[in-house]
Amino acid sequence: MEEKRWIKERWIWTIILILYVGFIFHNSLTPADESSRQSGGVLRMILGMVQWIGMGGSWITEHLVRKTAHFAEYTVFGGLLGITLRQYPAGDVMRRVFQCWMGVMIPLVDETLQLFTEGRSGQISDVWLDAAGAFTGFLAMGGIYWLLRRRGERSR
Repeated sequence: MEEKRWIKERWIWTIILILYVGFIFHNSLTPADESSRQSGGVLRMILGMVQWIGMGGSWITEHLVRKTAHFAEYTVFGGLLGITLRQYPAGDVMRRVFQCWMGVMIPLVDETLQLFTEGRSGQISDVWLDAAGAFTGFLAMGGIYWLLRRRGERSR
């Protein structure tokens, strides 16, 4: 019965990860004018909040919003990838190698897709930014698992 639960969880996390990668790729296939409209809307919302609390927001630009979104999107991806891979029976070394490989390959494919999207361009700097976000997500999930394991050891 326990094995069936693990298999079910493995499939659920794998499907969530695949859907999330689809979301990332969908964002890359959004034409530049629509993507810029979306980023501009987020920028206006952030500037409104910053002004509401009485801070100056002249340093907040659409470029910053876009790069922060890249990093955040891939931090979530890295966390989901870490959770998903923990569901599979692989040695720690192989799991880490695959995690690193996916943490670079998905951003590389993502930026390559942008080469074929109207008004967009793939940027090697975004591959690095996305990979950094993915590795941040890996590290965050690793830290959370470490804390949970340590907490479980203390309660015994």
